[in-house]
Amino acid sequence: MTTGRTNIGRELEAALGEVVAHVRGEATLPCRIVDDPAAEHIVALRKRMKLSRQRFADRFGLDVRAVQDWEQGRRVPDRAARVLLTVIDRDPEAVVRALAE
Repeated sequence: MTTGRTNIGRELEAALGEVVAHVRGEATLPCRIVDDPAAEHIVALRKRMKLSRQRFADRFGLDVRAVQDWEQGRRVPDRAARVLLTVIDRDPEAVVRALAE
C-alpha cells in the first residue's frame, strides 16, 4: 500500500480541480466533437492494420460482434466507442500500451 501521494493521484486532483472550476463557471474546458465513423471507415481502419475482426477486437478490447455490426451498418458505435476508434485511428499503439498496463 502506498502511503505517499502518487503522480496519478496528483494528476487526478488537478483534473478534478479543473472540473470544479468549470462547473462554477471559473474556467472553460476544451471540447472535442467526434464524428460518427461510417461503416466503411471502420472496415478501412481494420484492414489498414491488416487485422481480422477477431484480432482487431482482441487487440483493442472490443466485442467482435459489435465490430461486425458496426462494419455492416447494423449498429452505430456509441460515443465512447467513437472516441476509442478515433484514438485507434490516430495512435493505435497508445491504446495497446494503455490496455497492457
